[in-house]
Amino acid sequence: MNKRVFKDKIYGELARVTKALGNPHRLEIVDLLAQGPFSVEQIANATGMSVANASQHLQTLKHARLVHVSREGNFILYSLAGNNVYQAWAAIRELGMAYNADADRLLQDYRKNLPALDPVDADGLLAMLEKNNVLVLDVRTEEEYNRSHIHRAISVPLEQLSGRLKKLPKSKMIVAYCRGPFCVYADEAVALLTEKGYRARRMTDGFPDWVSKGYPVESH
Repeated sequence: MNKRVFKDKIYGELARVTKALGNPHRLEIVDLLAQGPFSVEQIANATGMSVANASQHLQTLKHARLVHVSREGNFILYSLAGNNVYQAWAAIRELGMAYNADADRLLQDYRKNLPALDPVDADGLLAMLEKNNVLVLDVRTEEEYNRSHIHRAISVPLEQLSGRLKKLPKSKMIVAYCRGPFCVYADEAVALLTEKGYRARRMTDGFPDWVSKGYPVESH
């Protein structure tokens, strides 16, 4: 094999990976699977896609070897092939937000009608936890929380938050987090908490970013 043929083949194989990631629905699926394994039905429900459409996108990711398939009882579960798949998505996310003004504008436009969220990153939250002066809320689903969550975080899924406000102390700063920077659950949680007189902030990073940094987690 000469050099030109080698280069054409190797770049062609790598292009299969970028092609598989080059779709907004598949990027959202990768972002979701960073939480752990999901069935196609759960993925469809979380992303607003039909089961057939979600399955089609999962097959593309599978053929590019970016997701694994396993069976748990009667369920077929999909998971990321490795943490480096999430890291690749995180790098794409950071690149897009740094150089795509339209992407940044979309995010700012969405949040302009929300109260000032005064966000905190993962490093800042870790420091607050070490000082024991923060209450951390995981506003993802209970299932995702039970798989793994930030050390000392409590599970308060967004749809339950309004009914559990009276149990939350107003003496502590509350930091809410969810799946990632584009997950709106934490924004909505902080907006509600602020409206009700709580001191609240959202974590700019998502749970997978916390895990990637090697920060402490717990599971049930």
